[in-house]
Amino acid sequence: MFSILDQQVYGHRLVYLDNAATTQKPQCVIDALTHYYTTLNSNIHRGTYSLAAKATEQYEITRRKVQAFVGAKHPHEIIFTRGTTESINLVASSFGRAFLREGDEVIVSEMEHHSNIVPWQLACEQSGATLKVLPFDDQGQLMTEQLPRLLTPKTRIVAVNHVSNTLGTINPIKQIIDIAHKQGAYVLIDGAQAIAHIPIDVQALDCDFYCFSGHKMYAPMGIGILYGREELLNQMPPYQGGGEMIKEVTFAKTTYNELPYKFEAGTPSVGDALGLGAAIDYMQQIGINAIAQHEQMLLDYATQKLKTIDGIRIFGQAPQKTSVISFLVGNAHPYDTGILLDKLGIAVRTGHHCTQPIMDHYGIPGTVRASFAIYNTQQDVDDLISALIRIAPMLD
Repeated sequence: MFSILDQQVYGHRLVYLDNAATTQKPQCVIDALTHYYTTLNSNIHRGTYSLAAKATEQYEITRRKVQAFVGAKHPHEIIFTRGTTESINLVASSFGRAFLREGDEVIVSEMEHHSNIVPWQLACEQSGATLKVLPFDDQGQLMTEQLPRLLTPKTRIVAVNHVSNTLGTINPIKQIIDIAHKQGAYVLIDGAQAIAHIPIDVQALDCDFYCFSGHKMYAPMGIGILYGREELLNQMPPYQGGGEMIKEVTFAKTTYNELPYKFEAGTPSVGDALGLGAAIDYMQQIGINAIAQHEQMLLDYATQKLKTIDGIRIFGQAPQKTSVISFLVGNAHPYDTGILLDKLGIAVRTGHHCTQPIMDHYGIPGTVRASFAIYNTQQDVDDLISALIRIAPMLD
Protein backbone atom coordinates (compact mmCIF):
# COMPACT_ATOMS: atom_id res chain seq x y z
CA MET A 1 0.00 0.00 0.00
CA PHE A 2 2.91 2.38 0.84
CA SER A 3 5.77 0.88 -1.15
CA ILE A 4 8.15 3.77 -0.36
CA LEU A 5 8.29 2.50 3.23
CA ASP A 6 9.76 -0.85 2.13
CA GLN A 7 13.21 0.60 1.43
CA GLN A 8 16.28 0.69 3.64
CA VAL A 9 18.35 3.71 4.69
CA TYR A 10 22.03 3.12 5.49
CA GLY A 11 21.23 -0.57 5.85
CA HIS A 12 18.39 -0.01 8.28
CA ARG A 13 14.64 -0.31 7.83
CA LEU A 14 13.16 3.10 7.01
CA VAL A 15 11.10 4.46 9.89
CA TYR A 16 9.28 7.49 8.55
CA LEU A 17 8.19 9.84 11.35
CA ASP A 18 7.91 13.17 9.51
CA ASN A 19 4.22 13.01 8.71
CA ALA A 20 3.51 16.52 10.00
CA ALA A 21 5.67 17.75 7.11
CA THR A 22 4.16 15.43 4.51
CA THR A 23 2.51 12.03 4.48
CA GLN A 24 3.41 9.19 2.16
CA LYS A 25 0.93 8.29 -0.58
CA PRO A 26 -1.05 5.04 -0.77
CA GLN A 27 -1.02 3.18 -4.08
CA CYS A 28 -4.60 4.24 -4.80
CA VAL A 29 -3.51 7.90 -4.87
CA ILE A 30 -0.55 7.15 -7.14
CA ASP A 31 -2.90 5.13 -9.38
CA ALA A 32 -5.32 8.09 -9.56
CA LEU A 33 -2.50 10.34 -10.77
CA THR A 34 -1.36 7.76 -13.30
CA HIS A 35 -4.91 7.23 -14.54
CA TYR A 36 -5.42 10.95 -15.11
CA TYR A 37 -2.19 11.47 -17.03
CA THR A 38 -2.60 8.30 -19.11
CA THR A 39 -6.32 8.55 -19.91
CA LEU A 40 -7.77 12.02 -19.13
CA ASN A 41 -5.04 14.63 -19.41
CA SER A 42 -6.68 17.81 -20.73
CA ASN A 43 -7.59 21.30 -19.59
CA ILE A 44 -10.90 21.42 -17.77
CA HIS A 45 -14.04 23.58 -18.02
CA ARG A 46 -13.16 25.11 -21.40
CA GLY A 47 -13.11 22.16 -23.76
CA THR A 48 -16.15 20.72 -25.56
CA TYR A 49 -14.41 17.49 -26.48
CA SER A 50 -14.78 14.20 -24.57
CA LEU A 51 -11.48 14.18 -22.66
CA ALA A 52 -12.04 17.67 -21.30
CA ALA A 53 -15.62 16.87 -20.33
CA LYS A 54 -14.56 13.72 -18.45
CA ALA A 55 -11.69 15.49 -16.70
CA THR A 56 -14.00 18.35 -15.70
CA GLU A 57 -16.54 15.91 -14.31
CA GLN A 58 -13.91 14.14 -12.17
CA TYR A 59 -12.52 17.47 -10.95
CA GLU A 60 -15.96 18.65 -9.83
CA ILE A 61 -16.68 15.26 -8.24
CA THR A 62 -13.58 15.82 -6.11
CA ARG A 63 -14.88 19.25 -5.11
CA ARG A 64 -18.06 17.60 -3.85
CA LYS A 65 -16.02 14.95 -2.02
CA VAL A 66 -14.16 17.71 -0.19
CA GLN A 67 -17.45 19.47 0.56
CA ALA A 68 -18.81 16.32 2.19
CA PHE A 69 -15.53 15.56 3.97
CA VAL A 70 -15.48 18.91 5.79
CA GLY A 71 -19.25 19.42 6.05
CA ALA A 72 -19.52 22.55 3.90
CA LYS A 73 -22.99 23.72 2.95
CA HIS A 74 -22.25 24.32 -0.75
CA PRO A 75 -19.68 22.89 -3.20
CA HIS A 76 -18.88 26.42 -4.41
CA GLU A 77 -17.57 27.20 -0.92
CA ILE A 78 -14.66 24.86 -1.71
CA ILE A 79 -11.78 26.63 -3.46
CA PHE A 80 -8.88 24.64 -4.90
CA THR A 81 -5.45 26.12 -4.09
CA ARG A 82 -1.87 24.89 -4.02
CA GLY A 83 -1.96 24.28 -0.27
CA THR A 84 -2.59 25.78 3.16
CA THR A 85 -0.09 28.57 2.59
CA GLU A 86 -1.80 29.77 -0.57
CA SER A 87 -5.22 29.42 1.04
CA ILE A 88 -4.21 31.68 3.94
CA ASN A 89 -2.49 34.14 1.62
CA LEU A 90 -5.62 34.27 -0.52
CA VAL A 91 -7.76 35.19 2.48
CA ALA A 92 -5.24 37.63 3.97
CA SER A 93 -4.91 39.44 0.64
CA SER A 94 -8.52 39.38 -0.53
CA PHE A 95 -10.22 39.73 2.86
CA GLY A 96 -7.68 42.40 3.72
CA ARG A 97 -8.55 44.46 0.65
CA ALA A 98 -12.27 44.15 1.36
CA PHE A 99 -12.40 44.47 5.14
CA LEU A 100 -9.17 45.81 6.71
CA ARG A 101 -8.69 49.53 7.21
CA GLU A 102 -6.25 51.69 9.15
CA GLY A 103 -6.75 51.19 12.89
CA ASP A 104 -8.37 47.76 12.51
CA GLU A 105 -6.95 44.70 14.28
CA VAL A 106 -5.99 41.14 13.40
CA ILE A 107 -5.38 38.53 16.10
CA VAL A 108 -3.12 35.49 15.65
CA SER A 109 -1.78 33.10 18.26
CA GLU A 110 1.77 32.74 19.50
CA MET A 111 1.86 29.12 18.29
CA GLU A 112 1.08 29.79 14.62
CA HIS A 113 3.04 28.46 11.68
CA HIS A 114 4.78 31.27 9.82
CA SER A 115 2.21 30.79 7.04
CA ASN A 116 -0.46 32.05 9.42
CA ILE A 117 1.64 34.98 10.65
CA VAL A 118 3.47 36.53 7.71
CA PRO A 119 0.43 36.90 5.38
CA TRP A 120 -1.38 38.80 8.14
CA GLN A 121 1.67 40.98 8.76
CA LEU A 122 1.65 41.85 5.08
CA ALA A 123 -2.09 42.58 5.17
CA CYS A 124 -1.60 44.83 8.19
CA GLU A 125 1.26 46.69 6.54
CA GLN A 126 -0.85 47.29 3.45
CA SER A 127 -3.98 48.37 5.32
CA GLY A 128 -2.59 50.09 8.42
CA ALA A 129 -4.17 47.48 10.70
CA THR A 130 -2.50 46.22 13.89
CA LEU A 131 -1.45 42.62 14.58
CA LYS A 132 -2.14 41.31 18.10
CA VAL A 133 -1.03 38.01 19.62
CA LEU A 134 -2.86 35.48 21.81
CA PRO A 135 -0.17 33.76 23.96
CA PHE A 136 0.17 30.14 25.09
CA ASP A 137 1.43 28.73 28.39
CA ASP A 138 4.40 26.48 29.03
CA GLN A 139 2.25 23.36 28.71
CA GLY A 140 1.46 24.41 25.16
CA GLN A 141 -2.13 25.52 25.72
CA LEU A 142 -3.55 28.74 24.29
CA MET A 143 -4.50 31.21 27.02
CA THR A 144 -8.02 31.59 25.71
CA GLU A 145 -9.08 33.45 28.86
CA GLN A 146 -7.14 36.42 27.43
CA LEU A 147 -9.01 36.43 24.13
CA PRO A 148 -12.03 38.50 25.28
CA ARG A 149 -9.63 41.21 26.48
CA LEU A 150 -7.72 41.21 23.18
CA LEU A 151 -10.89 41.55 21.12
CA THR A 152 -12.20 45.05 20.52
CA PRO A 153 -14.77 46.55 18.13
CA LYS A 154 -11.82 47.11 15.78
CA THR A 155 -10.94 43.39 15.55
CA ARG A 156 -11.81 42.15 12.07
CA ILE A 157 -10.44 38.60 12.08
CA VAL A 158 -8.87 35.98 14.37
CA ALA A 159 -6.51 33.49 12.66
CA VAL A 160 -5.53 30.40 14.64
CA ASN A 161 -4.44 26.84 13.98
CA HIS A 162 -6.62 23.88 14.83
CA VAL A 163 -3.61 21.73 15.77
CA SER A 164 -0.08 23.02 16.40
CA ASN A 165 2.44 21.51 13.99
CA THR A 166 5.15 21.77 16.67
CA LEU A 167 3.38 21.11 19.97
CA GLY A 168 0.58 18.83 18.78
CA THR A 169 -1.94 20.82 20.83
CA ILE A 170 -5.55 20.52 19.72
CA ASN A 171 -6.83 24.04 20.25
CA PRO A 172 -10.38 24.77 21.51
CA ILE A 173 -11.33 26.41 18.24
CA LYS A 174 -15.09 26.13 18.73
CA GLN A 175 -14.71 28.20 21.91
CA ILE A 176 -12.43 30.66 20.11
CA ILE A 177 -14.88 30.99 17.21
CA ASP A 178 -17.82 31.62 19.54
CA ILE A 179 -15.92 34.29 21.51
CA ALA A 180 -14.75 36.04 18.35
CA HIS A 181 -18.17 35.97 16.70
CA LYS A 182 -19.79 37.53 19.78
CA GLN A 183 -17.46 40.49 19.27
CA GLY A 184 -18.24 40.67 15.55
CA ALA A 185 -14.90 39.28 14.36
CA TYR A 186 -14.46 36.65 11.65
CA VAL A 187 -12.32 33.53 12.17
CA LEU A 188 -9.86 31.69 9.92
CA ILE A 189 -8.68 28.23 10.97
CA ASP A 190 -5.39 26.76 9.75
CA GLY A 191 -6.37 23.11 9.57
CA ALA A 192 -3.18 21.75 7.99
CA GLN A 193 -2.33 19.57 11.00
CA ALA A 194 -5.92 18.62 11.86
CA ILE A 195 -7.43 17.49 8.57
CA ALA A 196 -5.85 14.00 8.56
CA HIS A 197 -6.22 13.34 12.27
CA ILE A 198 -9.59 14.47 13.63
CA PRO A 199 -13.11 14.86 12.17
CA ILE A 200 -13.86 18.29 10.72
CA ASP A 201 -17.30 19.86 10.29
CA VAL A 202 -17.01 23.49 9.27
CA GLN A 203 -20.73 24.16 9.75
CA ALA A 204 -20.71 22.74 13.28
CA LEU A 205 -17.57 24.75 14.07
CA ASP A 206 -19.20 27.83 12.50
CA CYS A 207 -15.82 29.03 11.21
CA ASP A 208 -15.64 31.55 8.39
CA PHE A 209 -12.57 30.08 6.68
CA TYR A 210 -10.84 26.70 6.99
CA CYS A 211 -7.56 25.95 5.17
CA PHE A 212 -5.65 22.72 4.58
CA SER A 213 -3.19 20.90 2.28
CA GLY A 214 -3.60 17.64 0.43
CA HIS A 215 -0.04 16.44 1.00
CA LYS A 216 -0.61 16.18 4.76
CA MET A 217 -3.58 13.84 4.20
CA TYR A 218 -2.05 11.22 1.85
CA ALA A 219 -2.73 13.28 -1.30
CA PRO A 220 -0.16 14.74 -3.73
CA MET A 221 1.81 17.89 -3.12
CA GLY A 222 0.60 21.02 -4.87
CA ILE A 223 -3.11 20.78 -4.03
CA GLY A 224 -4.94 22.42 -1.15
CA ILE A 225 -8.32 23.71 -0.09
CA LEU A 226 -9.82 26.92 1.14
CA TYR A 227 -13.29 26.59 2.61
CA GLY A 228 -14.94 29.98 2.84
CA ARG A 229 -18.41 30.99 3.89
CA GLU A 230 -20.38 31.88 0.76
CA GLU A 231 -21.46 35.36 1.79
CA LEU A 232 -17.88 36.32 2.70
CA LEU A 233 -16.34 34.94 -0.49
CA ASN A 234 -18.88 36.90 -2.51
CA GLN A 235 -17.76 40.12 -0.82
CA MET A 236 -14.05 39.50 -1.44
CA PRO A 237 -12.25 40.54 -4.64
CA PRO A 238 -10.32 37.97 -6.72
CA TYR A 239 -6.89 36.99 -5.46
CA GLN A 240 -5.37 36.53 -8.92
CA GLY A 241 -6.37 37.58 -12.42
CA GLY A 242 -6.34 35.38 -15.50
CA GLY A 243 -8.32 32.68 -17.20
CA GLU A 244 -11.40 31.05 -15.65
CA MET A 245 -11.98 33.73 -13.01
CA ILE A 246 -13.71 36.09 -15.47
CA LYS A 247 -17.13 36.44 -17.04
CA GLU A 248 -16.25 39.06 -19.61
CA VAL A 249 -13.06 40.96 -20.38
CA THR A 250 -12.82 44.23 -22.27
CA PHE A 251 -10.18 46.92 -22.05
CA ALA A 252 -12.76 49.11 -20.41
CA LYS A 253 -13.93 46.69 -17.71
CA THR A 254 -13.72 43.08 -16.55
CA THR A 255 -16.52 41.26 -14.75
CA TYR A 256 -15.70 38.32 -12.52
CA ASN A 257 -16.93 34.75 -12.55
CA GLU A 258 -19.17 33.24 -9.89
CA LEU A 259 -17.93 31.11 -7.01
CA PRO A 260 -15.77 29.09 -6.82
CA TYR A 261 -14.17 30.04 -10.13
CA LYS A 262 -13.62 33.67 -9.12
CA PHE A 263 -10.74 32.43 -6.95
CA GLU A 264 -9.38 29.74 -9.30
CA ALA A 265 -7.44 31.67 -11.94
CA GLY A 266 -5.43 29.76 -14.52
CA THR A 267 -4.95 26.11 -15.31
CA PRO A 268 -5.51 24.05 -12.16
CA SER A 269 -3.54 21.03 -11.00
CA VAL A 270 -6.22 18.58 -12.13
CA GLY A 271 -4.25 15.38 -11.55
CA ASP A 272 -3.35 16.41 -8.01
CA ALA A 273 -7.00 17.27 -7.33
CA LEU A 274 -8.06 13.79 -8.44
CA GLY A 275 -5.33 12.40 -6.21
CA LEU A 276 -6.88 14.35 -3.34
CA GLY A 277 -10.22 12.72 -4.12
CA ALA A 278 -8.58 9.29 -3.96
CA ALA A 279 -6.94 10.19 -0.64
CA ILE A 280 -10.31 11.19 0.82
CA ASP A 281 -11.75 7.87 -0.33
CA TYR A 282 -8.82 6.08 1.31
CA MET A 283 -9.26 7.90 4.63
CA GLN A 284 -13.00 7.34 4.67
CA GLN A 285 -12.56 3.62 4.04
CA ILE A 286 -10.45 3.42 7.21
CA GLY A 287 -12.54 5.96 9.11
CA ILE A 288 -11.22 9.21 10.55
CA ASN A 289 -12.08 8.10 14.08
CA ALA A 290 -10.14 4.87 13.61
CA ILE A 291 -7.17 6.88 12.32
CA ALA A 292 -7.37 9.21 15.32
CA GLN A 293 -7.55 6.28 17.75
CA HIS A 294 -4.51 4.58 16.20
CA GLU A 295 -2.43 7.74 16.22
CA GLN A 296 -3.42 8.55 19.80
CA MET A 297 -2.22 5.11 20.85
CA LEU A 298 1.13 5.75 19.16
CA LEU A 299 1.42 9.21 20.70
CA ASP A 300 0.74 7.91 24.21
CA TYR A 301 3.13 4.99 23.71
CA ALA A 302 5.93 7.20 22.36
CA THR A 303 5.48 9.77 25.13
CA GLN A 304 5.73 7.10 27.84
CA LYS A 305 8.81 5.57 26.22
CA LEU A 306 10.57 8.90 25.73
CA LYS A 307 10.10 9.80 29.37
CA THR A 308 12.19 6.76 30.34
CA ILE A 309 15.28 8.21 28.61
CA ASP A 310 17.46 10.40 30.80
CA GLY A 311 17.77 13.99 29.63
CA ILE A 312 14.80 13.99 27.24
CA ARG A 313 12.79 17.23 27.31
CA ILE A 314 9.33 17.17 25.73
CA PHE A 315 7.80 20.45 24.54
CA GLY A 316 4.04 20.63 24.36
CA GLN A 317 2.23 18.60 27.01
CA ALA A 318 -1.33 19.88 26.68
CA PRO A 319 -4.02 17.39 27.74
CA GLN A 320 -5.51 17.50 24.24
CA LYS A 321 -2.85 16.52 21.70
CA THR A 322 -2.57 14.60 18.48
CA SER A 323 0.12 12.79 16.47
CA VAL A 324 3.08 15.13 17.17
CA ILE A 325 5.78 14.99 19.80
CA SER A 326 8.63 17.54 19.98
CA PHE A 327 11.66 16.93 22.16
CA LEU A 328 15.33 17.57 22.77
CA VAL A 329 18.04 15.18 23.96
CA GLY A 330 19.72 17.03 26.80
CA ASN A 331 21.34 20.18 25.46
CA ALA A 332 22.21 18.65 22.10
CA HIS A 333 21.32 20.66 19.01
CA PRO A 334 18.30 19.11 17.29
CA TYR A 335 20.14 19.00 13.97
CA ASP A 336 22.85 16.77 15.44
CA THR A 337 20.21 14.44 16.85
CA GLY A 338 18.43 14.27 13.52
CA ILE A 339 21.60 13.47 11.56
CA LEU A 340 22.49 10.59 13.90
CA LEU A 341 18.93 9.22 13.79
CA ASP A 342 19.00 9.29 10.00
CA LYS A 343 22.08 7.08 10.01
CA LEU A 344 19.94 4.50 11.82
CA GLY A 345 17.03 4.79 9.39
CA ILE A 346 14.86 7.10 11.49
CA ALA A 347 13.36 10.05 9.56
CA VAL A 348 12.35 12.91 11.87
CA ARG A 349 12.09 16.67 11.39
CA THR A 350 14.53 19.00 13.13
CA GLY A 351 14.63 22.78 13.49
CA HIS A 352 12.09 25.47 14.30
CA HIS A 353 9.33 23.90 12.13
CA CYS A 354 8.39 27.36 10.77
CA THR A 355 7.29 28.32 14.28
CA GLN A 356 10.09 30.55 15.52
CA PRO A 357 7.85 32.33 18.08
CA ILE A 358 7.33 28.95 19.79
CA MET A 359 11.10 28.44 20.00
CA ASP A 360 11.50 31.96 21.36
CA HIS A 361 8.86 31.17 24.00
CA TYR A 362 10.94 28.25 25.29
CA GLY A 363 14.32 29.83 24.63
CA ILE A 364 15.54 27.01 22.39
CA PRO A 365 16.87 26.90 18.79
CA GLY A 366 14.49 24.16 17.70
CA THR A 367 13.31 20.65 18.48
CA VAL A 368 13.35 17.13 17.14
CA ARG A 369 9.82 16.30 15.98
CA ALA A 370 8.35 12.84 15.51
CA SER A 371 4.89 12.75 13.96
CA PHE A 372 2.66 9.80 13.21
CA ALA A 373 0.31 8.56 10.51
CA ILE A 374 -1.94 5.56 9.95
CA TYR A 375 0.92 3.39 8.60
CA ASN A 376 3.15 3.87 11.66
CA THR A 377 3.42 1.10 14.24
CA GLN A 378 4.61 0.48 17.77
CA GLN A 379 7.70 -1.10 16.20
CA ASP A 380 8.47 2.27 14.61
CA VAL A 381 8.33 3.87 18.06
CA ASP A 382 10.50 1.12 19.54
CA ASP A 383 13.07 1.65 16.79
CA LEU A 384 13.08 5.39 17.52
CA ILE A 385 13.59 4.78 21.23
CA SER A 386 16.36 2.24 20.63
CA ALA A 387 18.11 4.66 18.30
CA LEU A 388 17.87 7.51 20.81
CA ILE A 389 19.30 5.32 23.57
CA ARG A 390 22.16 4.37 21.25
CA ILE A 391 23.05 7.91 20.15
CA ALA A 392 22.47 9.71 23.48
CA PRO A 393 26.06 9.14 24.72
CA MET A 394 27.39 10.65 21.46
CA LEU A 395 25.43 13.85 22.12
CA ASP A 396 26.87 14.61 25.58
